Amino acid sequence: MKTKKDELTQAFKRNKGILRFSQVLEAGFHREQLKSLLESGKIEKIGHGLYRLKDAALSNPDLVTVALKAPNGVICLISALFYHTATDEIPHKVDVAIPRRPWANKIDYPPVQYFRFSDRAWKAGVETHTIDGHCVKIYSLAKTIADCFKYRNKIGLNVARDALKTAVTEKKVKPTEIMRYAEICRVDKVIRPYLEALL
Repeated sequence: MKTKKDELTQAFKRNKGILRFSQVLEAGFHREQLKSLLESGKIEKIGHGLYRLKDAALSNPDLVTVALKAPNGVICLISALFYHTATDEIPHKVDVAIPRRPWANKIDYPPVQYFRFSDRAWKAGVETHTIDGHCVKIYSLAKTIADCFKYRNKIGLNVARDALKTAVTEKKVKPTEIMRYAEICRVDKVIRPYLEALL
C-alpha cells in the first residue's frame, strides 16, 4: 500500500523532479510529509520554498533552478553560449540578464551573476526552451553574440570573437541577424570588422 510519502515522491516525479512548497500544499500534502522526505534524504531544498527530488535525472539543473528562482531573468553571456554549444568555456556561475529597474532575487545556489540590461536589450532575442520539462528563457545565439561584445571587458574579447566565429561558420547564424542585435546593444561598430574578416 502506498504511503503519503510515496505519493508525494510520485508528485515530484510527475513535475519533473521539482516542486514549490505551494504546489505541495495544493496537491493535498502536509508540510510534515515534505519534512519527512527532506529528513530521509529523498529530496533537497534548493531555494526558498523550492524542493528537488535527489535522484531526479536533470540534464541542466542549474538553469532550471535559476529559471524557477528568478522568473524575470534571461540566461545570457557564457551560460547562453554554453547552452547553444558555441563555446569551450565552462560557466562557473549562471549568467542572468535582468532589467535595470527591479531588484534581483537573491540566489544562494547555484552561483549566479546578474547583468543589468536596458529594457530594449533585455527584451530582444529571448527564446523559451524546455529543459527537463521546465520553461527556461535563454537569449538566441545571435543576441548572445551581441551581448558578449557588449560585455567583452567582463568576459574577455577572445571569448566573444571565438563565439562569433563558431556562430557564423558552424552554427550558420546569419550575419544580418547578429548585426540587428548588435545595433540594439550598440556594438555594431565593434562587431563589424570581426564579422567582415569572417566573410
